[in-house]
Amino acid sequence: MRILFFGLGYSAKASAQFLSGRTPRPHVTGTTRGTSTLEGDVPMLHFDGAAPAEAVGAALRNGLSHVVASIAPDASGDPALRHHRPDLDANPDLEWLCYYSTVGVYGDHDGGWIDESAPLEPRNERSRQRVRAEAEWQDYARARGVPLLILRLAGIYGPGRSAFDKLADGTARRVIKPGQVFNRIHVDDIGRVTGLAAEQKLAGIFNLADDEPAPPQDVVSHAAGLIGTEPPPAIAFEQADFTPMQRSFYSDNKRVSNAAIKRAVGLDLLYPTYREGLAAILASER
Repeated sequence: MRILFFGLGYSAKASAQFLSGRTPRPHVTGTTRGTSTLEGDVPMLHFDGAAPAEAVGAALRNGLSHVVASIAPDASGDPALRHHRPDLDANPDLEWLCYYSTVGVYGDHDGGWIDESAPLEPRNERSRQRVRAEAEWQDYARARGVPLLILRLAGIYGPGRSAFDKLADGTARRVIKPGQVFNRIHVDDIGRVTGLAAEQKLAGIFNLADDEPAPPQDVVSHAAGLIGTEPPPAIAFEQADFTPMQRSFYSDNKRVSNAAIKRAVGLDLLYPTYREGLAAILASER
């Protein structure tokens, strides 16, 4: 396997780390907006999404078998596909594509359970852009005859990006909106599922979320209890001083089923709820 990650960010790094432990070990390359040429032992290529990158084009044409797109789309669509479709077309060895999307494409379902058959009713422009990007990749994969996996990710957390960090820097809040729940997904579960799916060349659209959607204030309180600190005071949703983007997250209320992806890859999650995930983060940071 020779795999390129468009945007070797938080989730893609976890996937690369998982793959680095597999036998045989795949050859992994990533792209970055910065100037770094190495991330751990992963070679990095500069791609800022504004224009085609010569080195990225050369890599895509030179025997890559797998491509994972984890760059957020913009108003014009997916930057990777927009600038490097000709290079993908020129690669006769392409075997598998993966696109990281979001459960935000479903919009609001009033707290009800949904699966991949739910209608797409995005409530904000970010999620509408994801819907359009999904369609772009589906059209491309269909035209090329290459399997495409779309992973719709729930709220991502893990070391360095958890309730512990918000408690430490004073930004944690317990905002109470009755009936509001969110799914989450630990970054290590994203890494493991992506890696196994790449090996299987899994195709289709799947939700990747934890087993227990929960109110956000419960997560903050639980994290505070684990480190023996007082949780921040409760704030009514109507009184919370949100930015427009922060408030938009609360416009979606749903419980996302992960049954399909667990069946497809044949495993349960490492961290089925936020409780196991937070406990593992705390253990690793200590």
